[in-house]
Amino acid sequence: MSEPELKTEELPPLYQDSSFWGMTVTQFWGAFNDNLYKQLVLLFCAQQALQTQTDDQQGTALAVFALPFVFFSGLGGWYADRHTKRTIVIACKIAEIIIAMLAMAAFFSGSLLPLLIVLGLLSTQSAMFGPAKYGILPEMLRDDDLPQANGIIQMTTFIAIIFGMASAGFVKQAFPDQLWKTSYFCIGIAVIGTIASLWVRRTPVAHPGLPFSRSTLGIDAETRGLLRDDRRLLSVLLISSVFWFVGGIVQPLVNIFGIGQLHINESRTSLMAACMGVGISIGCIIAGRASRKRVNFKLVTIGAWGLVFCLAAMAGFGWWATPETGKALQQTEGSLWASFIPLSTTEWLARGVLTLLGFFAGLFVVPLQVELQTRPPKSLKGRMIGAMNLINWIGIVLSALFFGIFTWGFSALNWPMSNVFLFLAAVILPIAILYHPKDEILSHDRP
Repeated sequence: MSEPELKTEELPPLYQDSSFWGMTVTQFWGAFNDNLYKQLVLLFCAQQALQTQTDDQQGTALAVFALPFVFFSGLGGWYADRHTKRTIVIACKIAEIIIAMLAMAAFFSGSLLPLLIVLGLLSTQSAMFGPAKYGILPEMLRDDDLPQANGIIQMTTFIAIIFGMASAGFVKQAFPDQLWKTSYFCIGIAVIGTIASLWVRRTPVAHPGLPFSRSTLGIDAETRGLLRDDRRLLSVLLISSVFWFVGGIVQPLVNIFGIGQLHINESRTSLMAACMGVGISIGCIIAGRASRKRVNFKLVTIGAWGLVFCLAAMAGFGWWATPETGKALQQTEGSLWASFIPLSTTEWLARGVLTLLGFFAGLFVVPLQVELQTRPPKSLKGRMIGAMNLINWIGIVLSALFFGIFTWGFSALNWPMSNVFLFLAAVILPIAILYHPKDEILSHDRP
């Protein structure tokens, strides 16, 4: 049954809205859990490849994480439009508790296959959660609050992603043979997220009785028609996918750059990734404030140029680093906490540029997210977010494929993997040069 909708004047101010903060907290800890576990699996794969001189299975792990988003994002969008999104949010958080318990058994096994099965279950849960997470924001907030709300949501999401990854390095170094202990932490986080989800208020069902069809598993006919007629919305969707394609390669690339080229340990490598989280948090907040009452596409252009220059700089650091420097670093590494202090100029510069890379990524992504939330009609918002997740994760699946190709090809040619940063800069460059849409003014009322 449809819930009564609060009038615009009855809504509390954004920063005093307990429902918004409940959604922020629950999605933060969910993203943290996802990426803590995913990074543990990626580090397991990278270390296994270096120790046994076998193929690096990071690409396989990334594909396992990405494919459920391709297969189930459309279904998640259908559920989000057919049912109240609050119910979906709570159900997904309960599922996260169960999956965290299964992760304990996977760690006990000590083999890759059970770890990958749990990774697939975790991403399936996230695929169902995503359309409700992003689709509920325009239903429970004012239209012109969405840029700041998305700035906060994106900031906390990326902080959770990066610091979940960073925590994995410390956890793996602290408990190298007892990773199952991390499951207690993950279960506790899932419980906190579930409690926070209860703060989220109910919103009206967007499309009661929406029928299921086979196209629901992908992009349904109504959503395809909207994208065909609205080229601006289609371009935003495709550029969002390119962004996630690049991000999908950057994550394992930083792992290989740290462990394989600089020869530093997991905690130092994860801290380099954490620097991106610091930058993203600042970039998302600034983008949200600069976009107040409008979708500010100038930030997309600034972000794109910043990404190009930072990615090119990372490629340059790869040429600078030498095996001798890496061996010296490996010999001088001390305690776990000493990992916070860089031991070489290359490590200092890499952390700084990765922080800037994150900052420009934050500027780039927030306006795209706001446009995808505000432009579709209310009855299609959940399915549009599902379509966004689907297209984004197709980009991430392709990133896993390309990363595997680069790993094989560069190994055969004996080229440093850091050269891939230059390829990624070339991917973003056309967006920086050619994509300059006009800003869009947002109203005070909800769409």
